[in-house]
Amino acid sequence: MATLTIAKVTSASEPKSLPHSSHVKASPDTKDIIDIEHVPVNDDPRQWSYARKTLTLCIVSLASMVSALASNIQNPSNTLIENDLHATNSQISWTLAAFMLIQGNFPLIWSAVAEITGRKVVYLLSSALFVVGSAILALSKTIEVMIGMRALQAAGSSAFLAISAATMADIYETHERGTKMGIFYAAPLLGPALGPIIGGSLSQSFNWRASFYFLVICGAIIFLSFLFLFKDTYRCERSLAYCFALKRRLASQEPVRRPSQSTIAGSEFSMDRTHEKDLEKQFQLPIIPEETLSATPTPGPDNIRLSIKDVNPFPPYFQILSRKNNVLILIPNGLVFGFNYCLSYTCERTLANAYGYNALSVGMVLLCLGVGSIAGSIIGGRWSDRVVRKMKDENGGQWYAEMRLESSKLAMLWLPPSVIGYGWVCDKHQNAAVICVMLVLVGFTSIWMYASTLSYLVDANPGRSAAAVATNSSFRGTLAFVSAIIAVPLQNALGDGILFTAWACVLAAAELLIIIVIHKGESWRKENEESERKILSK
Repeated sequence: MATLTIAKVTSASEPKSLPHSSHVKASPDTKDIIDIEHVPVNDDPRQWSYARKTLTLCIVSLASMVSALASNIQNPSNTLIENDLHATNSQISWTLAAFMLIQGNFPLIWSAVAEITGRKVVYLLSSALFVVGSAILALSKTIEVMIGMRALQAAGSSAFLAISAATMADIYETHERGTKMGIFYAAPLLGPALGPIIGGSLSQSFNWRASFYFLVICGAIIFLSFLFLFKDTYRCERSLAYCFALKRRLASQEPVRRPSQSTIAGSEFSMDRTHEKDLEKQFQLPIIPEETLSATPTPGPDNIRLSIKDVNPFPPYFQILSRKNNVLILIPNGLVFGFNYCLSYTCERTLANAYGYNALSVGMVLLCLGVGSIAGSIIGGRWSDRVVRKMKDENGGQWYAEMRLESSKLAMLWLPPSVIGYGWVCDKHQNAAVICVMLVLVGFTSIWMYASTLSYLVDANPGRSAAAVATNSSFRGTLAFVSAIIAVPLQNALGDGILFTAWACVLAAAELLIIIVIHKGESWRKENEESERKILSK
């Protein structure tokens, strides 16, 4: 059921677990704030055994790795595809760009569905689409079919990254998320590193279609894992999107609740609907005379089934963007991803044109970027949890989301110099071993920072983690699409040295946005909470 229990908290920055008793009475002097992440639920995923949590982590990590691997496994085979399907360079570029654009933005739909139907339904549907798209790709006879199926494949694979991060929030408490998110995100970082190697090896041993047959097998394994081994982590009581959709449905039926029931339904349904986004985290408790109940039918939440009409991806998207702290983190995240995509794309061209490397050799060099990224994700995640614990102790045991960002400062110092160094090493055609070292440093520092900012988005948006990560994916995919379009022209016009010096300046500006959130994010969130209390007191 979707009944919300309300707990009194003394500070917005110190959420506490909710009592199981629902006999809570509202008063003008009481700050009743829903700590939606700790609403009591049956079979609480955060109370699962270590083995069950680890199995869940492994399944979603595997799915995320395959999703990321699918993005560039085709790259070593582009020439073979062009010759076999009689395609142009522009058409081949569209198979890549369409994949990134769809994979980045389709999670907005998946996340909205996941907050109504649950995670498992989305995982099964998306993995089935991924298998179908990959199978038709392997059999495609024209480039037009291939472009369309790459889009379908991207739509299927896009759910894994966005919904998996929400799954991590479902099963792990905030003090654990840095480490677990670091481990989880290492998998999708491994995918792009292995993609060129696997794709190049299969193409040389068989043909370009072998890469997509390989993805069919991977997709089938993922589908069966979600079907038989995965236990849904979704609990509708902890989903703001579900509770708010149910509130609107109950409002249309004019429900009445007993004073002893603290639900999302109540007398506040008459409030102007323009206030809805400000009421997501707080609801006034209705006090209704007992004698009224005997004369009025009471439709319960369990008797109401939400339909596809309640799956609307745009309100959660705009709710995430309405908060300044979110926007100032989404921009750096998108830029880091766009930079990494530009780096991989241009590095492949540099190694092929200036060094004469074949597809397999290029993949081995790019593996260094993946190794550095994985190390940065895991080590950065652990460092993030350590910093949060230390700051929490210094703050009298109180925790707030911006503590998570403090751990990114260390990586900020080294990222721009590493990017500049990489650019000029490539520009001067230094030994490939030096390029490998610089790729490790760039991957390590950029993903160290990204691991902290991604965890922050989850922590700062309780009850909306899927929407937050989906919005992050939209920013990433869109900027990766733009980066793919402009990378080659800029590389040809400027050279690697100037191109990546410019990228270093852009990333330094992005770091300033993170620093602003570190210092102002908590006050912005408190202002939002204060405005909600004022609305409720009217």
